[in-house]
Amino acid sequence: MKKLSEEIRHFLQNQGFVIISTIDKNGYPHNSCKGIVKINGNDKIYLLDLYHAKTCTNLKANPHISITVVDEHKFKGYCLKGRAKIIVGNNLALEIIRAWESRITTRIAQRLLKNMREEKGHSQHPEALLPKPEYMIEMEVDEIVDLAYPLV
Repeated sequence: MKKLSEEIRHFLQNQGFVIISTIDKNGYPHNSCKGIVKINGNDKIYLLDLYHAKTCTNLKANPHISITVVDEHKFKGYCLKGRAKIIVGNNLALEIIRAWESRITTRIAQRLLKNMREEKGHSQHPEALLPKPEYMIEMEVDEIVDLAYPLV
């Protein structure tokens, strides 16, 4: 397992969402947006998936996964490659569920503030309509790719 630096941990935790990639039964990549809920002391990354759809099916057949995260303004980004496992139902730790609820609350508050400043965006709060998570993705990072082009 690859060690995440404090800089990368902080960068990941401050993103609204990340793009994860899995491989389907025909060998094609499948991309979806997920939120990182927690990165524990052992550098395992926890993501909650709200729908039992393609991501879950793909990971059950092939545990290889990547997380891509980019901040265009900071000209910074990473691709984390590794293996994932699915954690379902009663095995979802209460602290993970609470962390997810906290992230949703923060996203709604941020949207409200932006709407008050009259920044264009979604006029409703779709986060409030999201279902409760039924399973969690636990990822072990094997490789970290720095996506930023080195500036001279």
